[in-house]
Amino acid sequence: ALRPISRCLVEQRSAEATSIPRAMLSSLRNSATRVVAPVAAQAARSMAIKAVNPNLKKVVFVDGVRTPFCVAGTEYEDMMAHDLLREAIKGLMARSEITGDEIDYCLMGTVIQEVLTSNIAREASMGAGLPTKIVAHTSTQACISANTCTATGMGLIQTDHCDVVMAGGVEVMSDLPIRFSRPIRKRLLKLGKAKTPQAKLALFSGLGLADLTPQAPGVAEFSTGEIMGYSADCLAASFSISRRDQDAFAARSHQAAQDATDKGLFKHELIPVIGSKGNTVSADNGIRPTSIEKLGALKPAFIKPHGTVTAASSSFLTDGASASLITSEEYAKSRGIKYRSLLKDFCFAGCDPKTQLLLGPAHSTAALLKRNNLKMTDIDIIEFHEAFAGQVLSNIAALNSDAWCKENLGRDRVGEMRIDIMNTRGGSLSLGHPFGATGTRLIKCATERLKFEDKKLALVTACAAGGQGVAMLIERVPNY
Repeated sequence: ALRPISRCLVEQRSAEATSIPRAMLSSLRNSATRVVAPVAAQAARSMAIKAVNPNLKKVVFVDGVRTPFCVAGTEYEDMMAHDLLREAIKGLMARSEITGDEIDYCLMGTVIQEVLTSNIAREASMGAGLPTKIVAHTSTQACISANTCTATGMGLIQTDHCDVVMAGGVEVMSDLPIRFSRPIRKRLLKLGKAKTPQAKLALFSGLGLADLTPQAPGVAEFSTGEIMGYSADCLAASFSISRRDQDAFAARSHQAAQDATDKGLFKHELIPVIGSKGNTVSADNGIRPTSIEKLGALKPAFIKPHGTVTAASSSFLTDGASASLITSEEYAKSRGIKYRSLLKDFCFAGCDPKTQLLLGPAHSTAALLKRNNLKMTDIDIIEFHEAFAGQVLSNIAALNSDAWCKENLGRDRVGEMRIDIMNTRGGSLSLGHPFGATGTRLIKCATERLKFEDKKLALVTACAAGGQGVAMLIERVPNY
């Protein structure tokens, strides 16, 4: 199943894929065996596949924008997430035919919340000058938070609660909420009740040096204690994804992003932002075109020394924000509003975070295609969130495997995802991945590609922490 993938990834195979010692490979595969052959009941999708209701209102994507995505600690290092999201909303409204008075609801995703602006959707929308009558709430579903906001907005429109919904998200990894240890927090909370200086000093007795160590947000899965990069390495090993294939996929992502930037293909989605240093930020700054050979020299990042996932084949910590407007086709036509695509359908999926942490796209894509009576060959364009190169290639292999599909989906193989129609403008490996904002970028990019490439159907899919995934079906419309 991976041979055609390799041909798409790299035309010249001058060197063999980096090898893994047999003992280590055996160890990795043993730890990942349950990924490939889990108990069917445990791998069941969390969402039952029901028929599409033909009577629901059609929801359309009016427009979407994003700030340039920048490596954490660079252009936006002194900005709050609220500041960046506010700029994305202002940029969207400056381009839109829809006025603030027409917006009924604002939904924004974020993953690592700033405690001062916990409902960042509300704070950013008001900060951007939108009317205070607009209801707003913040959603978090890891890397698919913005997709969740869009899906929730679709439901609000289809059930006649709203006409127009704003959806998007933000993440600023430059300023993480690092807190005191629990022993210190407990004492600080009691400090106000201590009446004398002696009583206050007594509260801090018994503290050790370890208690003085600050606590940063966790990088491991809470339910399993496993770091996502480790899971990605095990997953790649279980599907026999070679180091070279992963490096080739990463190199392709960066080159595609650079080519798209040079051709001005992001002009429809990027809005300039004044950065922390007072300069205008107008382009993504994480794109690093390089050769497969140079990537091959990098050391493994998670399973050392013989793993296959490196820093280059993993998405990097990113700052960025996105925003979009969706409405019903009926409302758009009644107002003469130009819209860019039809948000046809979506499916979410859940799977075991211990054994299938990053296989949510395989589950959700299979469910989406079945629900809409489609085959993989009906899809013209794919926008796939690149958390890790090995994760994307493993999902492709899973969907094209009779054994995996029968064991996990109870059906024959779904079919091959063609890499030549996937992420042709780069992806999260090169453009960056601000957790709460990526979903809107995927939808906007798929929409623009449908027009640019003169195609009909696009698939957007992504994995998320906790063993979840989403797939969305987007259709081109005649007026765009």
